[in-house]
Amino acid sequence: MTDELRTSPEQELRRLIDIVSKLRSPEGCPWDIEQTPASMIPYLLEEAYEVVESIEDGKQDDILAELGDLLLHIVMQAQMAEEQNNFELRDSIFSINEKLIRRHPHVFGDDNSKTKRLEDAKEKWEKTKKSEGRESWIDGVPKNLPGLIRAQRVQEKASTVGFDWDDVAPALAKSHEEIDELLEVWLEGNQERSREEFGDVLFSIVNVGRLMKLDSETSMRQAIDKFDARFRALEKVFEDENRDIEAATLEEMDEVWDRIKHSVNFRK
Repeated sequence: MTDELRTSPEQELRRLIDIVSKLRSPEGCPWDIEQTPASMIPYLLEEAYEVVESIEDGKQDDILAELGDLLLHIVMQAQMAEEQNNFELRDSIFSINEKLIRRHPHVFGDDNSKTKRLEDAKEKWEKTKKSEGRESWIDGVPKNLPGLIRAQRVQEKASTVGFDWDDVAPALAKSHEEIDELLEVWLEGNQERSREEFGDVLFSIVNVGRLMKLDSETSMRQAIDKFDARFRALEKVFEDENRDIEAATLEEMDEVWDRIKHSVNFRK
């Protein structure tokens, strides 16, 4: 958009609100009219993940478009709430503005400590949330979050009060301990205990990554993407060599996999 045609964020937000209101009106779109806050949840989640994917890909045009799609869902949810006389979009905006100011007293308030360290800022944030009436330090982590994200967020919150390892080594040792316990119950044939111990292994590995300043969900997605690319390359090799992958032995597939793994394009 050229500078001559550029409008303000306020103007464009107002335009989007009006468009959504029109879509939901009796003269609007039948599909939009029949939607409810609950029916929109799958689409909201899909758009959120598409934002994540576009950010990871680093394509600015895609990020621009996907953020717009996500914003549509925010406006749509607020529109449906307004129709039920619950709240309006401006109420949500006011709420987050007040929350940001309240939870950053070192920036907007009379707190003159001028927090500079990231960890200090996180601690202030969690303490402010606790003072807002939450029963536990680990409250506020949605149970519907993907497991790896939820595990890391719970661990981060627990660490605020000092319930944490001092460094990576003991956390890594704990992971080895959990793996030994998993192997023990699995060899006993106890499926239920195996499920429990496997969860403990995953939780402990997330903790190791957190202490290494690694995001577990991002690391897992990257590992899946890497496996995906290598397996597709494996299929391509068998196709190019006129070999039936379904008839191949594991050893034959492993040999091709190792070739792919050590090739220039797949060393990452």
